[in-house]
Amino acid sequence: MTPDHGGARSPGGRTGLSDLLRGHRLAAGLTQAELAGRAGVGVRTVRDLERGRAVRPQRTTVDLLADALGLAGDDRREFVATARPTPARPGPRLPDTAAAGPSAAPVALPQPVPLVGRDRDVAEVSGLLDAHPVVSLVGLAGVGKTALAVTVAHAVAARHPGGVSGVLVGEGSDVADVLAASASVFGVNRLADLACRLDGRPALLVVDAVDRAPEPVAGALRALTAAAPDLRVLVTGRRPVGLPGELVRPVAPLDVPPADAAPADRADLDRWPAAALFAARLAQARREPPTAAELPALAALVRRLGGLPLAIELMAARGRILDVTELLDRYGDRVLDLTGAHPGWEPAADRSAGTVTLREAVASSYHLLAPADRAALRRLSAFRNRWSVELAEELLAGELLAGNGERWDAAPMLDRLRELGLLSVRGTGPFRFRLLDAVRDFAAEQADVEGETAGIRLRHAVVIARFVHRTAPGLVGAQLSGAVRLLDEATSDITAALAYAAEHAPETALLLAASLPRWWRLRGRDVSGRRWLRRLLADPRTAGTRSTLRAWAMLGAARLAAEHGAGAEELPAARAALVIFAEAGDVVGELSARSVLCVLLRGLGAHDEAREQAEAALATATRHGRVREMAVAQSHLTWHDVRAARLADARRRLATVDRLAAQCGDRRLRLLARADQAELTRLEGRYAEAVEQGRRVATALAELGDPRRQRRTVGKVALALAGQGRGDEALAAAAELWPSGAVPGQRRQPVMESLNPPGAVADARAEDALRGLIEGHVALRRGDRELAVEWFSTAADAAEGGAGRRDLVEALVGLAVSSGDPAVLDRLDAARRATGVSLLPQEEELLFSLAARRQKAR
Repeated sequence: MTPDHGGARSPGGRTGLSDLLRGHRLAAGLTQAELAGRAGVGVRTVRDLERGRAVRPQRTTVDLLADALGLAGDDRREFVATARPTPARPGPRLPDTAAAGPSAAPVALPQPVPLVGRDRDVAEVSGLLDAHPVVSLVGLAGVGKTALAVTVAHAVAARHPGGVSGVLVGEGSDVADVLAASASVFGVNRLADLACRLDGRPALLVVDAVDRAPEPVAGALRALTAAAPDLRVLVTGRRPVGLPGELVRPVAPLDVPPADAAPADRADLDRWPAAALFAARLAQARREPPTAAELPALAALVRRLGGLPLAIELMAARGRILDVTELLDRYGDRVLDLTGAHPGWEPAADRSAGTVTLREAVASSYHLLAPADRAALRRLSAFRNRWSVELAEELLAGELLAGNGERWDAAPMLDRLRELGLLSVRGTGPFRFRLLDAVRDFAAEQADVEGETAGIRLRHAVVIARFVHRTAPGLVGAQLSGAVRLLDEATSDITAALAYAAEHAPETALLLAASLPRWWRLRGRDVSGRRWLRRLLADPRTAGTRSTLRAWAMLGAARLAAEHGAGAEELPAARAALVIFAEAGDVVGELSARSVLCVLLRGLGAHDEAREQAEAALATATRHGRVREMAVAQSHLTWHDVRAARLADARRRLATVDRLAAQCGDRRLRLLARADQAELTRLEGRYAEAVEQGRRVATALAELGDPRRQRRTVGKVALALAGQGRGDEALAAAAELWPSGAVPGQRRQPVMESLNPPGAVADARAEDALRGLIEGHVALRRGDRELAVEWFSTAADAAEGGAGRRDLVEALVGLAVSSGDPAVLDRLDAARRATGVSLLPQEEELLFSLAARRQKAR
């Protein structure tokens, strides 16, 4: 029964909407906020309806409120009739989908409006109509289903000589209504006459807003397609009709610029339909086109809007008083609250009375889901970007469906979400599934209402930690590129999982962080990654974590510290990790610890101990048949051969590294060995050959996706060009690395010294050293000794105290030759004693020539 709390009555004896809604709410024991949360509408919507400020809510809103209140039977019919009284007015045009009366109405198809970014959709749907009797365009409210249907209908009109017409479904339509309207648009009064009327000529019927009366429409279309085989039907709605032979074609939102897009100009941004539509609608709201400064905000804003045309149009309308950056700042985090009159939602005569929020548009599709699918959607809202079927299955694993004992089956559930337009499926890789931002935000709100958020986020963190843990071993060896690509795809989820777990599940966070150092290093996140590891290791809640996991975290911090010259701080932790792995009998951990110690010790000048660690690693790897680790140890030992000027021995070791890397399928390790071979060729004085080798390797490293090592190799190619006397080419190559035109002594981001073992990076001063060597050799070859002195001095100062011991000696030799200063020779002797670096034959020859010149000058 309808609750009666003594509220005011409208003419005719019916309770007014405000009192009726308040009475039902109080009878259900709900606050306004609780009712809004259950219904998926804004609390302001409920408040305005109860205060009488809104008198004609959207039918979508009415249904959501009725569902949330649990209304059925007479109570529901009275509530709907009170909220949406049927006005007496002429039949509507097809685009005015909110205006349909209580029965289906035949309508004349309007002229299509220009569509942005829908050419492919129009062509695809047009082709589907040739092969399927019923094609359903489904998707979120406001995605543009009706506009697409009208455009398609006009595009295929010539192929349907029997006629192209439309029917708009009303809220109270029954089977007879739909059949009568469908027959009348083709000029007949009875369904039995339709086949004769068409007389074998193909015809097309567009049926709009089928979700208003899904069961009557389904019955009517079954009868229509059986009676008229030449009839094709194109329907629009928020869900499929459910007919045999029906082809469901979801209408996806418009493509948005990717997160890493940096639009150079308006034309670059307009390549993305969502951005082009926003700019077009913004032009209707203000005279000035978006400025260059607004383009990044425009790209970010349409990403947040998920490419949904309704949201784009509502947001662009606010451009009358706000610029795009202000729109992003003000509304970027609350796009669900976007509201405004919209031509596709209310008829022209009644637009002032009707508004719709993006939240209500999403809620209308959400409430079409079964309870189990709603629960799944709430859990999937934890994913921040794209995800795979496997990750979805993990996130949902173990959950029960509505208490009936069934288990989650991800594939059909995802297909149902796709059919309703809640899920985007793009691309062919595993990470091709994504919830629209508005859908994710709404589902997350619903998770809050259900009190599920903490459990969902914890489950998400566990799933991501396990995913990273099983993916991380592929960061070495033949699977490197694939593993890096997978982790790159999950970047935003990794960040979110790590941040949440660090606060609420530190052991899970430690497992996640301990698996990431190699990826962090490849992506230049060594400082932030090390900070995470140190924080988690210091957290008392991780003190009881198994010792080997803590050892991997300690080793990861040490590995990352070597990237930014902080190896000395992590040396004790790396030594402790080696002890833990050795005591646990963890051979892989022991070999990794020795490799990291080689890097740290070499950077600190402890060359003898570094060589001992490399020799111990080689012996252990050989004993256990660990081919890749044998190659890594040989690579470490190569440096010590170069340090002692045993270039022939170094070349033989690099050949062994190349062979072992090929044997274990590690392409990156093989390329690093070949980069070192190119540098060794330069040190032997064979500059032309070194240039050719280095360029080939640099190209391959770029293809592999290792920009840091590729950059280092390009720098060594420039150095070889300088040694060959090709100064202009050397400076051009250097300009690619330092485009701003550095001056001696100016600090740069590090370019790593070649012949570093895999995984090691010289500290930040190595870039100054390399740049100084290039410029110094070019100047010396050109006879400009004064400039050469400047650059060699810069190189020597930068290399001193860093890991580039070979660079230090080379710079001091160049400085001595160009300056003729005897004090430089004393500095060179001291550096050689401290580093153990022996002079190469060509360096000895240069110094001998200098001594001869000095002797002659006397």
